[in-house]
Amino acid sequence: MIRRSHGDESERLLEDTIQEKPATVTTRVLEEKVTWRSLPHKKQLLLLALCRLSTPLSNACLLPYLYFLVKSILADPEHPSAPQKISRMTGMLVAAYPLGQMTTSMLWGRVSDTYGRKPTILLGLTISVIANLSFGFSRSIGMLMFWRVLAGMANGVLGVMRTMTAEIVKERKYQTRAFLALPLIFNSGRVAALAIGGCLADPVHNLPVFFGAAGVFNFSHNPGGVSWTIEYPYALPALFNGTVLGICLVLATLWLRESLPAKESDWDLGLAIGRTITGFVRRQILGKREASYTAIQIEEGEAIMADVPIIQDTPSGSSTPTTYEQKPLRPSFRKIWTKRLAKTLIAFGLLPLHNSTFLHVFPVFLAMPSVKNEHPTAIYFIGGLGLASPTIGLYLAAFGICGILLQLFIYPRIQKRIGTLGIYRLAHCIFPFAYLFAPCLSLLSQNATGKWPAMAAVLFAQIMARTMAIPSTVILLTEAAPQRSVLGTVHGAGNTLSAMASATGPVIGGLLLAWGIEHGSVGFVWWAWLCVVALAAFVWSFFVDNYNIEDHAEEIPR
Repeated sequence: MIRRSHGDESERLLEDTIQEKPATVTTRVLEEKVTWRSLPHKKQLLLLALCRLSTPLSNACLLPYLYFLVKSILADPEHPSAPQKISRMTGMLVAAYPLGQMTTSMLWGRVSDTYGRKPTILLGLTISVIANLSFGFSRSIGMLMFWRVLAGMANGVLGVMRTMTAEIVKERKYQTRAFLALPLIFNSGRVAALAIGGCLADPVHNLPVFFGAAGVFNFSHNPGGVSWTIEYPYALPALFNGTVLGICLVLATLWLRESLPAKESDWDLGLAIGRTITGFVRRQILGKREASYTAIQIEEGEAIMADVPIIQDTPSGSSTPTTYEQKPLRPSFRKIWTKRLAKTLIAFGLLPLHNSTFLHVFPVFLAMPSVKNEHPTAIYFIGGLGLASPTIGLYLAAFGICGILLQLFIYPRIQKRIGTLGIYRLAHCIFPFAYLFAPCLSLLSQNATGKWPAMAAVLFAQIMARTMAIPSTVILLTEAAPQRSVLGTVHGAGNTLSAMASATGPVIGGLLLAWGIEHGSVGFVWWAWLCVVALAAFVWSFFVDNYNIEDHAEEIPR
């Protein structure tokens, strides 16, 4: 029952809730205005979103310097590596990460359903720290591939994080913004990772003030610069990644709560230590005293629903309050895969098939040497833009900020107007245009002023589209799950399919880019692969079942 400490407003809400029908209650609750301030469990969502940093730090940080990393390893004074050979190897390295994800995503999902979400995430973060640190000190393609695969295997817990989001915020009216929290931190981490990766790579040349011959950190006065950065020129970004992920691991251990219903009440040593630290800081540092009582707050409509008795008529005509508690049985593994879920999973996999290819091909395209095309045609022209890794990183990061702003202010408004499936379709109307005009940037490589606004237009279009598409696919997949008890398995399957697509896309993209360079058409990969896949995803969206709240009006959010 709702306690009187909530005051007259809570008592009135209780009376109204008892008198209304479940469908009316659900409709009224869902129609309440939802803001970022009203979002429940913000601290837990923030901790979970910080854990999500493992993906952009592991994956996006190397994109600005990957071309130069591979070029340095394949360097041969007598036989310099051609751009097409480097593009093939970068494609393999980019694909190694989602390949690792693909092999473990379903496993992580099943493990989390059995042993809990938190221990699964902590184990994945620990492996990510080790893999990131080791990657920076590897100087062979084989070892780079190994650590990339291992990092991908660790980040198979992405599906578990999405499941945990759905379990932390159970009420549907909050889920649009809740599912934006993880992508929001992801985009923020991606912005930082792109900028830091581009600037920290090869620090002797890119940061001579700190690591050069007269640099601040050149304590041994080595004439070439800091000695270990000369031997391992791309280790500094990896050290940064490992340090940040280590901090996220500690924060999650101490303050992230378990969300699996069967494990929520289990004792947690990390939480116990975290509460001790929090209490010490409040008392000794902030000078706050513990209150003699704790005010009870209702953060969600579901908290009201859980305490509201349902009035049942007895044969004598009196009304007896009883408590209704739904305990759905967990379906068998075979019965999870409904037709609706299968169609949503295909849509979930088509997005990273082209998006991951863009994330690999575009930085490589920017780093490739520029070529003056004397007699270009509509199809046959070659060359990149010849940009340095700091420029690539900072430019990509600057436009990544646009994605953050779009997620905060634009996505919720559009989603409210046209729905989740509508915004997914809108995004896939934009993708083909970005891919169609992207290779034409090489024709502007010699134009010092024209290439920058053209790059901005292409980047903005692609970022706007993926900012709308990514959270939409996550919400659609969550809604397609037959029961909440199998969300870990469903998101594990989605992550597996997404990882498979993310591994396939860059490999195909790297091969097609190399083929196009050899045959004088740098745009071949853009037109024959990215545009085609994006259009296929748009067409398939019309086969995906949309979630209709009226069909579920009888369900009380739990």
